[in-house]
Amino acid sequence: QVHLVESGGGLVQAGGSLRLSCAASGRTISTYTMGWFRQGPGKEREFVAAISWSGSSTYYADSVKGRFTISRDNAKNTVYLQMNSLKPEDTSLYYCAADQRRFMSRVLGARWDEYDVWGQGTQITISS
Repeated sequence: QVHLVESGGGLVQAGGSLRLSCAASGRTISTYTMGWFRQGPGKEREFVAAISWSGSSTYYADSVKGRFTISRDNAKNTVYLQMNSLKPEDTSLYYCAADQRRFMSRVLGARWDEYDVWGQGTQITISS
């Protein structure tokens, strides 16, 4: 079973940048679609971005398109989320997730139930 650990969260001013990392252990994630989701206080979990197993395809929520970039380094078993031009509304707990059920798939899921392994999350707080 793969285990995911997010890092890189923190407090930053609006307009700033952060880079989140999601380190996997237990088994390789190189054949899985990986995703980032976020959940603010009192809100439902929201899709942020997804990346194919090879890294050749990515998909973003409209709210972050052009500001966030998802990438992966399969040799390091790690997925990243570069976040630029951060806004107060980006404040959330950010989760990394793995879709183990699709092997080397081109499908980039945007629903939380398409992912079956989740990290604990890392908090991002954007001050205005």
